[in-house]
Amino acid sequence: MDLYWSSFADFVAMGGYGPYVWGSYGVVAGAVLIEILDLVARRASADRGEDA
Repeated sequence: MDLYWSSFADFVAMGGYGPYVWGSYGVVAGAVLIEILDLVARRASADRGEDA
């Protein structure tokens, strides 16, 4: 397997491993987004003086 792709479609396909690669990126991005949103909500709750 080489690291040179002849087209964007080949890059996205990642030699047949594209669903695993891009799925992993999606799961991590979703987890980071949830963590950030939770952090913002907890910070707002703390600023209002509420218990979590």
